[in-house]
Amino acid sequence: MVDVVTEILINRPISQVSTYASNPDHAPEWYVNIHSAEWRSPKSLAIGSQIAFKAKFLGRELAYVYKIVEFVPGKKLVMKTAQGPFPMKTIYTWHAVNDNQTRMILRNKGIPTGFSKIISPFMSFMMKKANMKDLKKIKEILEK
Repeated sequence: MVDVVTEILINRPISQVSTYASNPDHAPEWYVNIHSAEWRSPKSLAIGSQIAFKAKFLGRELAYVYKIVEFVPGKKLVMKTAQGPFPMKTIYTWHAVNDNQTRMILRNKGIPTGFSKIISPFMSFMMKKANMKDLKKIKEILEK
C-alpha cells in the first residue's frame, strides 16, 4: 500500500487555490510530471467526470484516466483511476487558515501491482518528493 501525504501553505484565499487546483486544464502547469490532461467527458468538473493524463514517473511514460468520485467545491476533490497501470486515488483538500492563506493537502493512495509492488517503498519516497515539488510549483504560480 502506498499512502503519501504532502501539504503546503499558500498565501491566497481558499477560493482561488481550490478553483485553480481543481481545474484539470491547469495540471500540466503545476504538476512536474504531467505533460497533458484531456477531458473524456463534458468540461465541467463533476462527479463522474473523466480526464486522461499523460505523465512521466520514474523514467516511465504513463497514461491513465482519472474519474472524479467526490467533489465539494472549495473543500475537497477525490479522483480515482478508472484505467491505468497503477490503481490510485488522489485527494486534494483545502483549509482556510485565514482570509488570505490556504493549507492545501495532497494525498495519493494506491495498491501497487506487478513491478510497482516490488519497488513500493522507493515509490512512496519518490512520490512524496514529486508531490512536494508540485505543491511548491502551485504555490509559486498562485502567489505571483
